[in-house]
This record gives sequence, structure tokens and C-alpha cells, in this order.
Amino acid sequence: MNNLDPSRLEKQLALLVEVDKLKAVLRRTRVKSADARRENSAEHSWQVALMALLLEEYANEPVDVAKVVKMLLLHDVVEIDAGDTFVYDLEAAKLQEEKELKAAKRIFGMLPSDQGDALLALWLEFEAGESPEARFGKALDRMLPMLLNYHSDGQSWKEHGVSLDQALTVNRKIEKGSTILWDKVTDMLAEAAEKGWLKS
Repeated sequence: MNNLDPSRLEKQLALLVEVDKLKAVLRRTRVKSADARRENSAEHSWQVALMALLLEEYANEPVDVAKVVKMLLLHDVVEIDAGDTFVYDLEAAKLQEEKELKAAKRIFGMLPSDQGDALLALWLEFEAGESPEARFGKALDRMLPMLLNYHSDGQSWKEHGVSLDQALTVNRKIEKGSTILWDKVTDMLAEAAEKGWLKS
């Protein structure tokens, strides 16, 4: 017979139901499909976690890939409360940090304290971007939308009038996690500018 506290399971299940709301948070990137709908944050989190598994070998330094995957699965759950901020909207980004911290405390606070505290600590580590895992995870988080934009003929860049300089400046943090991936990104951005998908 299992002696676990039944309220523990109820709290965990309640969080799983809560994070279903992430499927309703829309991002600027379009899904490669016939209807070209906007992707949601849950889809982004899944795809960037898969990216970590596939591209681990390109991290600047050895990483615990399971930890990177956990970070990436958790990093955007705060968007349930805080919403998604377009990476090129620098004014909105200034307000986002406080909103996201409040959301993280509420959401992870739904869990049993041992689990909630551990996940909040992992989320904070990712946000700080100082550990090898956080640097690599952040690199992937920035690279994925650019990869998808590149393969949709610059759809989001064109819709929002993004320039090559903006794309290079905002996404330079990729280099901290992977110089190899940053080199690939700069090649893609140069080609996107040549094709007129980014303003010069």
C-alpha cells in the first residue's frame, strides 16, 4: 500500500491542468502548415526541448542535456499569466521580467513545496543564463524562431519590419551557448537580408 499524501497528487494534477492554458498563448512565428497559423507556446516549448536533445553536441561546453530539456519545458509556462513578449519589442521586454517572476511564483507555488521550490529554482537558473545549461538552453530558445522564420521566407520578420541589425543584436546571446549555432544563424540572417526578408 502506498502511503503518499493524496493532496500531493491533486496539486500535481492541478498544475498539469493549469499548464494546458499554454496552448492558448500565441507567438509571432507561424507553423509550417497549410493554414500557416501562429504557433502556441506549448508547441514552442516541445520543439525547443527536442532541439536540445538533437543539438547537444554543439554546446560550447559540456551540458547535462536532461537539465536543459527540463529548463526548456518549463521556461515559458509563465506565459500563462504574463503572455508572450515579442523579442524585438524592447519596451515590453522591460516590463516582462517582473510579470514573469510573479507568474513563476504563482504557478510553481501550486505544487507541493519541495517540487515547486525545485522547479522555481530551475526556472530562475534558466532566466539568469549563467550556468552552461542555461546558456545553451537560451541559445536554442533564440535560434528556433529564427530557424522557423528563415524557412517561412522571413514571415514574422517581414510582418514586423525587423532589420538585420535588430536580428543580430537581439540574438547575439546565442553565441554564449554555442558559437557553432551562432555561425549558422549569422549565415541564415545574411541570406535573409539578401533576399529582402530583413530590412537593411
